[in-house]
Amino acid sequence: MADTSKTEARKIRAQKAAQAREKARAKAKKVNKGAKSQLEGFTDFMRRQGVIGLAIGLVLGVQVKAVVDQIVASFINPILGLVLPGSGSLAEKSFALTVGSKQAVFSYGAFISVMISFMTVAFLVYFGVKALKLDKLDKKQ
Repeated sequence: MADTSKTEARKIRAQKAAQAREKARAKAKKVNKGAKSQLEGFTDFMRRQGVIGLAIGLVLGVQVKAVVDQIVASFINPILGLVLPGSGSLAEKSFALTVGSKQAVFSYGAFISVMISFMTVAFLVYFGVKALKLDKLDKKQ
């Protein structure tokens, strides 16, 4: 009789464990379904809002800026440094003002160098958008 009650107790424990496992599976399935719907909503948002295109544009823009900065630093600055009075490249050009015992140094060459980089990137972006006719994509419907 003791063996029968132990066997029944084991069966009950096994049934409870099976029910707990089934409940956990159902909960995991529900969580997976919720996560899947969230992921689908996120991908729909990405498609509708053009976020992928924006991200690609940002990455390409950063890389174009790096190339332009290097062209300006390697070619344009040294050439302008030869043309302008003084020694060194354009980025090293500066002048100093002295008032009393105080002195202020103005690095106009570095400013001009950055402006050249900015104008070059703006030029490339403008004509890139025009050449690819991307300005016509965002027209209001």
